[in-house]
Amino acid sequence: MLNSLLKPYAELTAAAGDISAMAELAAEDAAFESELEPALAAAEQKYEAFELQAMMSGKHDSASAIVSIKPGAGGTDACDWANILFRAYSKWAANHGFDIPKDEIDIEPNLEAGVQSVSFKLVGPYAYGYMQSEIGVHRLVRMSPFGSGDTRQTSFAAVDVLPELPDDIEIVVKDADLEWQHFSTGGPGGQHQNKTQSGARCIHRPTGIRAESRTDKSQHKNKDNALKLLKARLYAIEEQKRIGDTVKAYDAKGEIAFGSQIRSYVMQPYTLVREERDGIDMKTPAINDVLDGDFDQFMHAFLRHKTAKANKTKK
Repeated sequence: MLNSLLKPYAELTAAAGDISAMAELAAEDAAFESELEPALAAAEQKYEAFELQAMMSGKHDSASAIVSIKPGAGGTDACDWANILFRAYSKWAANHGFDIPKDEIDIEPNLEAGVQSVSFKLVGPYAYGYMQSEIGVHRLVRMSPFGSGDTRQTSFAAVDVLPELPDDIEIVVKDADLEWQHFSTGGPGGQHQNKTQSGARCIHRPTGIRAESRTDKSQHKNKDNALKLLKARLYAIEEQKRIGDTVKAYDAKGEIAFGSQIRSYVMQPYTLVREERDGIDMKTPAINDVLDGDFDQFMHAFLRHKTAKANKTKK
């Protein structure tokens, strides 16, 4: 984590030195002014990236992320909405140099359209730090492509984000507290996955927290994956309790419906993406850009708000 901060700091310091030298040259010869402006713009981008990275000082902010998306109220539209969010985050990841390993994507397709659930790993430094802004319920308002086409449909999807925990963190879960369920995956992957009970679901009885995996043909490996995910969720809950900022998205009984959204995406009768969390004033009419992966302004606003809140608490 320290190296990932020191390198951009060194690059920023070098850029500042270059700009200072260019400014001196431009003061003597106006021909150098054309080179100064783009250098300033590039340095400003580097500074903003460094500032945001410095805000991600949480214990696991620098870790890779495990992202899960699940549809809520809205029927087929909600399943389609969950899939739209998956594609949008995939584009954001590609634009920022994060990797989504194909063998780590766990999709349960919906028969008509979209997905019943999807989870994937986002690999790269500070993936969790950025993606933590997306935890919660996302609300979509549009003309339904699955209905008569003359009424607006509101649908919901919940996004959960967990840090990939390092191997040296030990989380003890009693076997007696676990309930295991096995199921056929029923999705793409060939006859073996469709006909055998290779999928594994783990339920933690004391909390009701659950996790499942269907990515592998081996039930044993899916059980290992599900248990790791369950432990990550339990760890995240305890961390949130410790810092006094428990997120509603981790509540296994939370409803993915009206009144619970963190962000609204409106396509009709106007276009608007609006942050719904108190203290974060961010909105844009460019909904197509957001759904094409441009989440940066919302992620940055969340990080600035979180940092300001933490600083205020310290005082």
